[in-house]
Amino acid sequence: MLSWIFGDLQDNVVHVHEKDRAAGYLEFENARVRWFLSINADYLPKEIKEKGQTTYRSITINGEELEFSGGFTDLHTMVYKDILEGKGYGLGAARTAIKIVHEIRNLQPITPKNDYHPMIKG
Repeated sequence: MLSWIFGDLQDNVVHVHEKDRAAGYLEFENARVRWFLSINADYLPKEIKEKGQTTYRSITINGEELEFSGGFTDLHTMVYKDILEGKGYGLGAARTAIKIVHEIRNLQPITPKNDYHPMIKG
């Protein structure tokens, strides 16, 4: 999705790659993305935990946060259903995403400088 919106990937850096979290930096033609992913509930923001939510998805664009945690519970199930019905996207549409994820999984983490996600501090 990010490459469709922001253009071709220019740089891909991994800062953290551990069993329960990963973080890094992606630079596209028209965006710089500091990303953080985790399956560890300890990284959920306090206000999200207080609401009883188990997931948190957020993107900040030009200083404004767009939180979009809701509505994605059955997304993968819906996509798989469409694929089984002969709908959906082909390999060509997924190629860029697969390439980016492959690089992330295989890059050696480097010490973050100024381009790190704030959730990896400390």
